[in-house]
Amino acid sequence: QVQLVESGGGLVQPGGSLRLSCTVSGTFLSINVMGWYRQVPGRDREFIATIISGGNPNYGDSVKGRFTISRDNAKKMISLQMSSLKQEDTAVYYCYANIDTIVSRATSYWGKGTLVNVSS
Repeated sequence: QVQLVESGGGLVQPGGSLRLSCTVSGTFLSINVMGWYRQVPGRDREFIATIISGGNPNYGDSVKGRFTISRDNAKKMISLQMSSLKQEDTAVYYCYANIDTIVSRATSYWGKGTLVNVSS
């Protein structure tokens, strides 16, 4: 069974930085796309960033220039370096992966989420 586990959330002051990580475990053939989304209660889940193996990352407009996504295929993980954080970045951040397994192709998996709270 495929699992995604996020880490690195917490409380940070406005203007500060925080780094999130997500590791994929379980049995699968390949990881296609990995990325991050976030959600505030009462609002739709928002796209943050995605990255494919050997490809350029894509970012949502609200985080361009402030967030950087990276991928380590050997460790089966991605990271999200967040800088110049704003109060409006406060949300639960979810790791996402599109994975091929023996029984299914291009299946979406989600982590349980990690809370990022930007507050003074």
